[in-house]
Amino acid sequence: MAKRIRVLIAKPGLDGHDRGAKVVAAGLRDAGMEVIYTGLHQSAEAIVESAIQEDVDVVGLSMLSGAHMTFFPKVRKLLDEKGASDIMLMGGGIIPRDDQKTLIREGYATALFEPGTVLGAIAEFIKENVKKD
Repeated sequence: MAKRIRVLIAKPGLDGHDRGAKVVAAGLRDAGMEVIYTGLHQSAEAIVESAIQEDVDVVGLSMLSGAHMTFFPKVRKLLDEKGASDIMLMGGGIIPRDDQKTLIREGYATALFEPGTVLGAIAEFIKENVKKD
């Protein structure tokens, strides 16, 4: 039997708006994934530590604060340094399209989803890109 995909949803930094993160977490859970939600105001270090402890396949950062160009590179770097480069880093929120392109091109994020993205599309992207034995 295949193991369920494990996803950590995190709200980094000072952003206090987590409704979207909770909706995505519930949607991924309903799609059959195990979801861990870290809560608000997480540091990059705490996110990476949680991801490793929880043995997740995916980290999703919910960004509304404008700090995406800081947090995505920092989380990716910490994951790589901790030997967890196999964990997919993705996210969503208010991220300008030019910044989305940069984050993906530079390898800091695998995918970024904008507000209004259908939850099924996020779940399908994860299922297609994370293979579980």
